[in-house]
Amino acid sequence: MSKFYITTTLPYVNADPHIGFALEIVQADVIARWHAMRGDEVFFNTGTDEHGLKIYRGAQAAGLDPKSYADAHAAKYDELKCALHLSYNNFIRTTDAHHGDAAQEFWRRCAKRGDIYKKNYQIKYCVGCELEKMESELEDGRCPLHPHLALEQVDEENYFFRYSRYRDTLLEFYAKNPEFVIPKNRLYEIIKFTERGLQDFSISRLKSKMPWGVPVPGDDQQVMYVWFDALVNYVSAVGWPDDLKKFNSFWPGVQTAGKDNLRQQSSMWQAMLLSAGLPLSKQILIHGFITSAGQKISKSLGNTISPFDYIEEFGADALRYYLLREIPTHDDGDFTREKFLARYNANLANGLGNLVQRVTAMVEKYLDGKTSPTPPSKGGDTRISPPYPLRRSRSEASERGVGGGLQEQVNDRIQYYQLDQALAVIWAKISECDKRVDDEKPWVLAKDEAKTEHLQKLLEGLVADLQEIGHALAPFLPQTAESILKVVNAPKIIPPEAPLFPRKAI
Repeated sequence: MSKFYITTTLPYVNADPHIGFALEIVQADVIARWHAMRGDEVFFNTGTDEHGLKIYRGAQAAGLDPKSYADAHAAKYDELKCALHLSYNNFIRTTDAHHGDAAQEFWRRCAKRGDIYKKNYQIKYCVGCELEKMESELEDGRCPLHPHLALEQVDEENYFFRYSRYRDTLLEFYAKNPEFVIPKNRLYEIIKFTERGLQDFSISRLKSKMPWGVPVPGDDQQVMYVWFDALVNYVSAVGWPDDLKKFNSFWPGVQTAGKDNLRQQSSMWQAMLLSAGLPLSKQILIHGFITSAGQKISKSLGNTISPFDYIEEFGADALRYYLLREIPTHDDGDFTREKFLARYNANLANGLGNLVQRVTAMVEKYLDGKTSPTPPSKGGDTRISPPYPLRRSRSEASERGVGGGLQEQVNDRIQYYQLDQALAVIWAKISECDKRVDDEKPWVLAKDEAKTEHLQKLLEGLVADLQEIGHALAPFLPQTAESILKVVNAPKIIPPEAPLFPRKAI
């Protein structure tokens, strides 16, 4: 059994969960479920980032101590597991004692290598990003990601990480690992950033000004800068440094991140790993922003969309579908209620839901609910069975084109993290089945006794297709897939009492 590790970034707990993080964690969930279906032992990590200036100020504004403030918000993020049918098996909080100990050990290793030093400095600082901003990054004197926040001047003595030391090593690594950052345009972006030269960055704050952080080893006047502390979660979550057997069996892992985290995940964190003497991450998967009517959705901008609202009204799988199919896996995408409703009705209510209802109703009516196709698996089991081989390269996949069964075509897309394209393949199959029903007209065939055998083969073929669709959908829409397989794998097929996706008025 192979081991597979995937982790999301950790969202700040300065606001409730929003649709942007729902996108990231649902994408990671599909990948995790798919590996589990293939028989891999999966470690799926997520959690919350709970230190730093934004959290400290948020707690002050709420009249709470930082830990109580973090506790309340962290609980809301963990609620996403049930709400979105997520399969993660580890939820780390950067306030966890183990994580704090790991961050301090990580610091000591970097210091032992000579990569941590102290100096006075002056910078322009964006609290929204929790990052220093260079003049070349600003637009009209402000951070383009948080234009409503005035930059703050920082003038103090802190510890720095010798980031500049790792320019050539990182460039060599990127050259040898052309699929380290996906998609390729993001890899080119980080290569260009690295080629321009890396600047050492601050990794601590004065405790007298900002006490909410992991204490710096050997200096009770300083706490760790939130980025240094939080990034260590990727290794502390999987046992480092105490359980090296577990760590070595799962690390390196795959990380999902938004494009605004490209520098931190694919460069800063990798330099830190080199400094600590640990293997670099396996892959960094970058997703884009969600916009609404052309405007970026952001906690800092105050225009967020709550995933819980859509889940309550439409169900978890409806939201999962829109995020996975209509938001490009590696690019920006738009989310409005009007677009959501249009896709819900067209693709779910009138598409998949209608097909399941039509086919099962006709099997019950014309075949007394009994068919003889051999189901791909027993009961509601959604594992891939038998195992479908992966294409070993993009060129091989290209040569094979769209050949192979539905599951094999879906595998081709998922293994290259093209989740939207994988769902497009499944929906092409759904459309094909709908067209077959319309063209063949089973209700007409049923009136001609000479065509009884043809009718039976047609309906049994459609049931087999629904079985295949159900299996292919399992990592994407787990609840829907389970419902479909429960119906079409039963000894006697009876249509669902309620539609899978009731049509909604626009």
